Amino acid sequence: MKTPFILSSALAIHAAIVAHEADIESLDRAIGDGDHYINMKRGSEMIAGMYNELLPLPPEEALQKISMKLLSTIGGASGPLFASFFMGMSKYLKEHHAKINETNMHLETAAAFAYGVQSMMMRGKSNVGEKTMLDVLVPVSTTFTTMAAQGKSVAEICAAVKNAADKGLEYTRDLLATKGRAAGLGERAIGHLDPGAKSCQVMTHTVCDLVLKEMKQ
Repeated sequence: MKTPFILSSALAIHAAIVAHEADIESLDRAIGDGDHYINMKRGSEMIAGMYNELLPLPPEEALQKISMKLLSTIGGASGPLFASFFMGMSKYLKEHHAKINETNMHLETAAAFAYGVQSMMMRGKSNVGEKTMLDVLVPVSTTFTTMAAQGKSVAEICAAVKNAADKGLEYTRDLLATKGRAAGLGERAIGHLDPGAKSCQVMTHTVCDLVLKEMKQ
């Protein structure tokens, strides 16, 4: 994981979030607080705007600065949760930087991602099955880690990770929400996809597509 790729991903994610405004907003109006898209757009825009500031930094420092920026500027639940995710990744990379090389890059990136997801889970006191973004992020992380450990190709990893994100998103449809505003809706939230899970599915596809694009260049 290198800083230029982190920043390229940030630019691509911002564009993807904007492109999926209608999808995300409609889901959030149905069962959320109505501010998820605004927060996701603002957060991704903030990160994209830090491009020149972050580019010279090692990845662990860039991720830490992203975390602090999100924590200080994004409201709702999304800001602290994603701040925890980036801080977790930063912490992992700081502790393991010396042993990361080209031969184990995928496995170490998967481990950093998993550490970030675990940090998010601890911050939100949430787990899979509660109709949240974790219903996408946890299976994505598990799939990424498993495929990387098996030495699968980048193309195979991306295909499997995107499929895990799609299944995770669909899984939220029939769940009873236990977190956030959706929890107050009780069974009325059943039948609706979770907006946070949708955002994470969009971001997962975007990063995977960017990885595949860069492979071809």
